[in-house]
Amino acid sequence: MQVVAPSFEILDALDQQSLAVRIEACGRICYKSEDKITAASAVPFIRGIIKHGHNSVTEMGVLTLRIGCPDASLAAGFFRLLPRYLVVDEPAAGTLLITGSVRAFRELYMNHAEVELVRAITGFLAARHPLFYEDMVAAAALPAVAGVTVAKVPLAEVDTLPTPLLARHRHLAVKFIVNRAITHEIVRHRPCSYLQESQRYCRYDGDKFGNQVTFIKPLFYPEGSVEYRLWEKAMRETEALYLQLLATSSPQAARTVLPNSCRTELITYANLIEWLHIFRLRTSKPAEPTMREIMIPLAQEFKARFPAVFAGLEIEA
Repeated sequence: MQVVAPSFEILDALDQQSLAVRIEACGRICYKSEDKITAASAVPFIRGIIKHGHNSVTEMGVLTLRIGCPDASLAAGFFRLLPRYLVVDEPAAGTLLITGSVRAFRELYMNHAEVELVRAITGFLAARHPLFYEDMVAAAALPAVAGVTVAKVPLAEVDTLPTPLLARHRHLAVKFIVNRAITHEIVRHRPCSYLQESQRYCRYDGDKFGNQVTFIKPLFYPEGSVEYRLWEKAMRETEALYLQLLATSSPQAARTVLPNSCRTELITYANLIEWLHIFRLRTSKPAEPTMREIMIPLAQEFKARFPAVFAGLEIEA
């Protein structure tokens, strides 16, 4: 048995990687198979998740496009779609700013391949990122649409957008190491994307987990107190039962005895305006104390990185 403190990591280093590398790095958290990452592993990993319909993993790669579309009727046709899971703005006449995940852009084409602006966007993306479209369409099958231009907006440029656009189009991922009670609360937020370590597939009796179950140190009980010793006793007994069940059961069956105190990893990916909403709820005094323990320092980091977006966020001590 091991007891660790909760923590978080802002995954901004992944923003500098390719979409494929980023998606693999996030996707492997579910199975804790990060040790299988190599220079050539991203492509087969992504082909596998697409083949098996694990679409949530492809939400971990987001990109922003600038669409030049002087023809108002084409833009109007696009807006009538009410495109799902995309952030769409019109910062100037004839120009659209569209941000979305790989999944959102894929499903846009799946559902609306007949729309000219959708075909123009997909043709651009399929040429630039063929891996994500090879099961659907080749870029050559989608000729350019007259009068429409599509360009990727570099992240450095997204970071210079006016504050209202920055808040909507800039996405940031955070990896939390917390107990399962906290992840149950975090995943209630919308719109966000999530990937979480799976107790269904992870066997904690394996070497990569130290042949033990890891728990998050409880905020509520001072170490050495009567209550802490009772909690520690319960965790040791639970671990013993879990390991005993693994001798004759699968991880998905044995996990049914594991408690909320179990350590887990959760990636949460959202735009800044959604993070602002999360922080307003989860750093307030009525919020769950263990949630505040992790969210207050995270919110302070966001305020330092994006002061214009988070200037109005008041963090109660």
